[in-house]
Amino acid sequence: MPEGDTRHSVAAAPPIAVVADTGIIADAPWRLTTAGCADIISNYTAVKDWRLANRLQNVYYSEYAGSLSQMTAEMLVDNADSIKPGLEESAWVVVKALVSSGVAMSIAGSSRPASGSEHLFSHQLDRIAPGKALHGHQVGVGSIIAEYLHSGAQGQWQAVRDALASLDAPTTADELGVTDEEVLEALTSAHEIRDRYTILGSGISEDAAREAATRTGVI
Repeated sequence: MPEGDTRHSVAAAPPIAVVADTGIIADAPWRLTTAGCADIISNYTAVKDWRLANRLQNVYYSEYAGSLSQMTAEMLVDNADSIKPGLEESAWVVVKALVSSGVAMSIAGSSRPASGSEHLFSHQLDRIAPGKALHGHQVGVGSIIAEYLHSGAQGQWQAVRDALASLDAPTTADELGVTDEEVLEALTSAHEIRDRYTILGSGISEDAAREAATRTGVI
């Protein structure tokens, strides 16, 4: 939830049930579905950030919630080629993944399983370049860069990027509708948005941000 220039999580009771009309979802604008998919794929880096915070800051980590969240992201990546516009079967996959991600957060008692550095990046973009892209698309692009920061050139960032591309989700600043400088500003200041330790630590330099964004093709 926004509070001035920061964001924070608010405790809430999980739903008793979720009713999702997958026929309506399948007929919805395709970009909304791709944004939902990108949000789930970003669980990859959210879980890595959570584990890092556990190792370096002794933040509570739930192995079960982390594994469930990661499995959900892997399900989307593995099935990305089969998720197509207008197919109710595709809506089934997306809805199950979104519900599974919600369950992981309920188990953890926080949004940690599905919100890490990629979400901090998105929240900063909302401040710097409001209304230019959907939240899910922003975190998808953020997860490409975050994966590179976690694992380097030989990491899984290409798999994340390729899965997003196969879904027609943005993978570059230009496709998001933002400038290269807005991406760099968001990356270098994202750590300020909330008190949540991630791969961004206490901030990364503009040179490091530019290298990561350039190497991954985001800018």
